[in-house]
Amino acid sequence: MMKHPSVSAPQDRITIRHVAKDAGVSIAAVSKVLRNAYGVSEVLRNKVETSIEKLNYRPSVAARGMRGRTYTIGVLVIELSNPFLAGVIESANASLSESNYKSLIGIGRSASSIEASMIESMIDNRMDGVLIIAPRISGKVLERYARQIPIAVIAHHEPHAQTYDTINSDDRKGAHLAVEAALRQGYRDIAMLSYDLLDSPASVVAVQREMGYLEGMKQGGLEGKIIRLPPVAADRSTAIKNFLTSQHRPRAVFVWSDLDAVPLLNAARTSGVRVPEDLAIIGYDNSPPAAIPLVGLTSVDQNAAQLGRTAGEMLLSRIDGREHAQHVLIEPHVEMRGSV
Repeated sequence: MMKHPSVSAPQDRITIRHVAKDAGVSIAAVSKVLRNAYGVSEVLRNKVETSIEKLNYRPSVAARGMRGRTYTIGVLVIELSNPFLAGVIESANASLSESNYKSLIGIGRSASSIEASMIESMIDNRMDGVLIIAPRISGKVLERYARQIPIAVIAHHEPHAQTYDTINSDDRKGAHLAVEAALRQGYRDIAMLSYDLLDSPASVVAVQREMGYLEGMKQGGLEGKIIRLPPVAADRSTAIKNFLTSQHRPRAVFVWSDLDAVPLLNAARTSGVRVPEDLAIIGYDNSPPAAIPLVGLTSVDQNAAQLGRTAGEMLLSRIDGREHAQHVLIEPHVEMRGSV
């Protein structure tokens, strides 16, 4: 009876041993060709490369890592629903690509345990470095991993960290600028819409923005008022409606992020609250939706392109051997639109 050919099982994956046997050379000889070692003859190189092509052999990332760089970078983000992050990731990836690095993206889902597990996987897979955006894990945990692999972190304020680099918008100053923009427009009753921080440390961007808001209000001779939405990942829609219908609704509001500012503006307009005639709104991130003419949200711009590019460059310099930590703050500005 004729046997039908079967699909190779995962354990039948072609290895360096198969290549060596097919080429009629030693495993050490194949290894020399793969790592482009000095002194490899053209005859040997041709033999090995012919067998590699014939057998469709692909060296494992982990195996390449044991010989040197893998030219892969792990990019860890908490989630991809924030449209602002796309510009950061694209810019960082472009910076890394210029040095022939490939980026592999992992999503932490706003859970510190998942983030820690993903960093460990990136280390196990011999990646050359890790770029982390808005982590939920603590600075202590980052310090521990940074002793094992070069790490650069965006949206995490830890200016005294010694083992990893941080790249941030100057969130404190950005919030201060938002208050100044509202004051220039003549508003005095200015609240901040934040969320339940659940004892978050000062490294969290929302904490920095709250500090900046309070400083800006104090400098303007006003008392600050922070109104809190439910925690991150919770449904905010009911809380936003309650804010809009409150008898004590402020005349102007600075929202910690466009993630809540855009839904607030939309809810206001659909419920008959005029923007800015009844309620002026300023967001933070200057995300792509904020710039849509039908939205027209005034927002603090973090310069996503510069954040990503700087982070990529700093991570590469870490990989190249720099040991002293660098902590960069990028100057924000307010992009004025029709919501104020």
